[in-house]
Amino acid sequence: MAVAQIETDAEHSPRGAAERPATRLLVVEDDPRLSQAISGRLREDGHAVDCVSTIARAAAAVEKTRYDLVLLDLNLPDGDAVDLLKRWRRAQRSLPVIAVTARGGLDDKVRGLDAGADDYLSKPFEPDELLARVRALLRRPGGALGKNLTYVNIELDTVRRQLRIGGRRLNMPRRELAILELLMRRAETVVDRDAVMRAAYAPDEHVSSNVVEVNVSRLRRKLMEHHAAAEVHAIRGVGYMLCTSP
Repeated sequence: MAVAQIETDAEHSPRGAAERPATRLLVVEDDPRLSQAISGRLREDGHAVDCVSTIARAAAAVEKTRYDLVLLDLNLPDGDAVDLLKRWRRAQRSLPVIAVTARGGLDDKVRGLDAGADDYLSKPFEPDELLARVRALLRRPGGALGKNLTYVNIELDTVRRQLRIGGRRLNMPRRELAILELLMRRAETVVDRDAVMRAAYAPDEHVSSNVVEVNVSRLRRKLMEHHAAAEVHAIRGVGYMLCTSP
């Protein structure tokens, strides 16, 4: 059965409104099973969640309720949600938005980021990755991730794929750049090895963890050589983290 209206936490918990978590999220997803799975994990993580399945209901929900973050599927039954995102940004709505696309293709990513999305996820994604992205975005002042990323003296235009360190342009292979983008989006947070692998390689590319370690090692060396004020730390048995240099 399709999600026909706003599904709120009141329908999932006997707790009163005063006991609800401080952060309220809106999930805009037309697949009822996926919507239920996403909202369930977000609630487990301590968030209040509303769910809608169309652009019209998403627009109405945002007009009525102040949300801390919106998870927005770009392909919905009643149109292209990129248009809705553009309307929100033209209206100076600064609510953080994570765009969700059915594919990991560059065109989908560029459309979402150009329209004003703060981050993106490609289906299928792991629940832990979703939670990490949400937490990272909520921690950012104003939710400012966007398409132009800055961390200390590192600047990355994620659409034009232009990297500058200390104001100087630097060319970097696409896999290393993809890993750097992920680490910048989640700076000072440990990113698990599988997420790093998914950022650098397509799902049909079968690579070993050793190959990913080589990519990360090259990235780490280039950051050092070009005097970046941040470095990549390997967290044994877990993943990697970008943080400021000592």
